[in-house]
Amino acid sequence: MISSNLEKALDGRGAAVLRQIVELYVETGEPVGSRTLSRRLPHALSPATIRNVMADLEEAGLLFAPHTSAGRLPTERGLRLFVDGLLEFGQLTEQEREAITARCAASGRSLHDTLGEAGRMLSGLAGAAGLVVAPKTNSPVRHIEFVALGPGRALVILVSENGQVENRVIEVPAGLPTGSLTQATNYLNHRLNGRTLDETREEVNREITANRSALDELTAQVVESGLGIWSGGGGGSLILRGQSRLLENLDQTQKIGEIQALFDQLEAQETMLRLLELVQRGEGVQIFIGAESGLFDASGVSMIVAPFRNSQERIVGAVGVVGPTRINYRRIIPVVDYTAGVIGRLLG
Repeated sequence: MISSNLEKALDGRGAAVLRQIVELYVETGEPVGSRTLSRRLPHALSPATIRNVMADLEEAGLLFAPHTSAGRLPTERGLRLFVDGLLEFGQLTEQEREAITARCAASGRSLHDTLGEAGRMLSGLAGAAGLVVAPKTNSPVRHIEFVALGPGRALVILVSENGQVENRVIEVPAGLPTGSLTQATNYLNHRLNGRTLDETREEVNREITANRSALDELTAQVVESGLGIWSGGGGGSLILRGQSRLLENLDQTQKIGEIQALFDQLEAQETMLRLLELVQRGEGVQIFIGAESGLFDASGVSMIVAPFRNSQERIVGAVGVVGPTRINYRRIIPVVDYTAGVIGRLLG
């Protein structure tokens, strides 16, 4: 019965009405009425005819009425059908391509900072949270250094053999002596010898476990934290930018607890690994509406994400946005796609 209703609802007029309702919903976030549609549809249809078409779409599960005698809004199923079959993708201009490339330029910045800037750019363009799954650093390490930032914090600087520079902030034990950071730096650099981070970490763990490290307890904690921020845990890291934009544009009827749970899930290491699994299942940009991705349970949220590849054409990360279901799919999909390509070329 459902497929029969769907076939009936999506005749020529039904598809046109659904497209207009989704596009107006994306633009305004408000329910769409028959009189508004009669002024926008390319065919001359009376409000009464449009109401009948809308009733068919509602019966097929593609529209719903948020209030009695209000206009209609698309359901998540309606949005999915629109994205899969009715959406006409926009094209980026040459100026837009150049602007994205310039924002993602790596000159003078670490890879982590470059990826963070890409996430920030996507957040600003989409009015959503920008996310980047950063690739794990696997090349041999040339140098590691610990620099004090203040009580309880230190900066870890890593330089790989290919010249890539990474900076991360870690927490250090309270009351850590000044010389402990110098000792940690010297200890690790003595053991690098062309090793990757994982290899260095294995060697250090063996020495610390066997009490052969000649490090006091506090310095050993610094060493383990400095290595652990990059290595282990399945690789890579999830960079989130613009969570406040997502909060501003989500339906405010959602409970604050649900929104906070969404943020917590996004920041979890497991989410990053499952996100990589998702993008590896298909080619190009992927769109997940509501709970389709399985990453979080929140309704009213869409995720648009695309993988990027290294010089060996292996997927090593992903870039995208998490926003309200009324995100501007037509504009954001090509932006995410092009940004993923730019990052891939930078890695190559």
